[in-house]
Amino acid sequence: MRVRHAALLVPLLALFLPGLPTAPVAAPATSPASFIDDSVLLQAGFKGSVPMADPAGDWLVQSRQGPNGRLNPQAYARALRQARALAARTERVAPEVADAAWTGMGPTNIGGRVSEVAVDPVRGAVISADGPVGSWIYAATASGGLWKSTDGGATWTYAWDPNLTQAMGAVAVGSDGVIYAGTGEANPGGGSIVFGGTGVYRSTDGGTTWQLSGLPTSGAIGRIMIDPKDPKTIFVAATGNLFVPGGERGLYRSTDGGTTWTRVLEGANDTTGAVDIAIDPVNPNNILVGMWDHVRLPTHRVFAGVGSGVYRSTDGGDTWTRVSLPTGTLAPKEVGRIGVAIAPSNPSRAYAIVANRLNGNGVGLYRSDNGGATWTNTGVGAGSLSQSSYGWWFGKIWVDPANADRLFVAGLELVESTNGGSSFTAHSVSTVGVVTGLNVTPHADQHGMVWDPSTPGRVYLANDGGIFISNGNGQIGTWAQAATQGWTQHYTVDVSEQNPGRVVSGLQDNMCQRNYLDGPTGHPSTWTKYGLCGDGLQTLVKPTNERIIYGCAQYGGGCSRTLDDGNAFLSLGATDSDRRGWLMPIVFDPNDDTVLYAGGNKLNRSTNQGDSWEAISPDLTTDPPQLDPNSGYRIYGTITTIAASKSSPGTILVGTDDSQLQLTTDGGNTWAELDDHDDGDEDETDDDQLPSAWITRVVIDPSDANTLYATFSGFRAGDDAAYVVKSTDGGFIWDDISGNLPNAPVIDLVQVGSKLVVATDVGVYMSTDGGAEWLRVGTGLPTVPVLDIEYHTPTNTITVATFGAGIQRTTLP
Repeated sequence: MRVRHAALLVPLLALFLPGLPTAPVAAPATSPASFIDDSVLLQAGFKGSVPMADPAGDWLVQSRQGPNGRLNPQAYARALRQARALAARTERVAPEVADAAWTGMGPTNIGGRVSEVAVDPVRGAVISADGPVGSWIYAATASGGLWKSTDGGATWTYAWDPNLTQAMGAVAVGSDGVIYAGTGEANPGGGSIVFGGTGVYRSTDGGTTWQLSGLPTSGAIGRIMIDPKDPKTIFVAATGNLFVPGGERGLYRSTDGGTTWTRVLEGANDTTGAVDIAIDPVNPNNILVGMWDHVRLPTHRVFAGVGSGVYRSTDGGDTWTRVSLPTGTLAPKEVGRIGVAIAPSNPSRAYAIVANRLNGNGVGLYRSDNGGATWTNTGVGAGSLSQSSYGWWFGKIWVDPANADRLFVAGLELVESTNGGSSFTAHSVSTVGVVTGLNVTPHADQHGMVWDPSTPGRVYLANDGGIFISNGNGQIGTWAQAATQGWTQHYTVDVSEQNPGRVVSGLQDNMCQRNYLDGPTGHPSTWTKYGLCGDGLQTLVKPTNERIIYGCAQYGGGCSRTLDDGNAFLSLGATDSDRRGWLMPIVFDPNDDTVLYAGGNKLNRSTNQGDSWEAISPDLTTDPPQLDPNSGYRIYGTITTIAASKSSPGTILVGTDDSQLQLTTDGGNTWAELDDHDDGDEDETDDDQLPSAWITRVVIDPSDANTLYATFSGFRAGDDAAYVVKSTDGGFIWDDISGNLPNAPVIDLVQVGSKLVVATDVGVYMSTDGGAEWLRVGTGLPTVPVLDIEYHTPTNTITVATFGAGIQRTTLP
């Protein structure tokens, strides 16, 4: 494909463009740039009502949507197959590329998001010299595969197929030792959910090998429950594809150990799926299911609907009755995600939570004393349940196996009741990456909890900080974080030019982190936070001085600079923009690293290391309508990527989330849209447009300002293609150089001499011939999404930020 734009050649641009106003315009007070994640606000002592941001961000979601907001539910599975085939081809034609070993750089002392945790009832009661240390445990991580612990949760090892989807939603183990893993995370709003599930998998050997059990188009799995008296009977809550109605959604049952599946409960419409299950341990015929009606549209979320509700079966799932929750005047279309639980010690006691209404705010908790037939409102307020403005992120309840009146509710905080849900006490949230060991509070954002039957008082908790363990029956003050974890989710990475052993990175809900505390280099177990980040997004090391590092939270908030390796920090000045994306890009000028550029809907420049900023452009987006009813999510129409020229100072290229490629050759005085409309030449037949898609990266060749690269998210283009384009004439004519890349979004590109290296949703690829053929780089890296690449010239290494497998590094052949 050759593509071209209608703008004049770059040297003539300034002659034909009128002057553009550059006077700063103050950002509105409600700008999303001021939003900080709940966990950071709580740590800083803030309580009460404040605008809250999406905890996972729409950045990962929106950049992968089709033009009508619909993802092809089979696209990711196909991309995984293509990635495997390309790895095999690379081994044949370029073994030196295929065999480049990836090395994990951690962090191992910080956990990433875990959707579910399960205890193995067969491989349990591990005994050490000091006594019992608990059962084998399995953690279904949000985007890092399934992990296993054989020492009671202290340390963890990868127990998944690296070639399968790494997005996990649920895990359960039967009394026969068979493990069932559900792929696709049911917590929507960003993160791993967009990478898709490919069904339910089964392992009979403790997670060493896996086979597809069924439901390949289920999209996401909210919960798996196994009949406590018959391990061959399994129930799966298929939540469904978040973007595409229909498919395998609802409650499914297998009575032959996962060989065949039957849908026993269908939703009220094609956007309703099952999200939670509770089974009476005494009488397994009594089952409760939470159904959730929700869909993600291009412009906004619809995470509630008339299909949401609690259903009950008294005959093992053959027939179902919708039960009535006393939600007062709440309209049916306002009912969102629902979690359910049955008390093991008294199965007549059941609980249900309506975690969110349409705008994300929590609704309430309900109790039944007749097995779920009828319900009463506990009267506890949504604030006490810690649902914030995104209750759909949680939606779980856990009951103490020995006490029907003691229950825990998943929220931003872990909240506990000892009086049957009449009141709750928060366990609070910890400051991330500072302390581990005994007597720490849990990390924010709870997702899974289970008691270990082999060790009295042992409880495991899964949240955005990984796995926490209590030997005090989950009492406040008895939690300890697992010592070694390896599935962290990273947005960005940067490496010291002077010492490649020093690395900084921004992590999902785990702040801005550095891999060193003292000394010249880092270690996988020595990562510590710096700056004021909730979710860590943009992180940078000053090229000429490794002691100066930068970090920003979501929406460009909490940006800071340190002068002493990260121990103390100075807040940066405010940028001049009306909107800032989830990841506000910041880059150094390659000719002067006291100059930085930052992108909102306008491009900002700082000439004093970020102390103050000035807009050097008008709005470079299409200024699209902001339609989400929650003003905190009105963030579409922002700059997503910036490149400044090394060889031609003043030449800057930016890309936006609404398909705009904008170029200046005079430092921002004038701008040209590289819009690629028909050039008027009737003899030309190759006037294909550039993709109408989210632009993920722009690059300017450091030795030639007329050589430009851009990458796009193929999913948004509607044809599931990988897009890498190149221009050698300043952006007039573009060539598609995506070649044989797997059909998945390309997120980053670096130029290494004559080589090109790209990061995609299914790994890292390199081309030595300008994109005619691509090779899969290295061994030891799962098909995990890779969001950022940093090349270190002296060592010829690339360091990558993966969204589920930590920071990884390899030497290029």
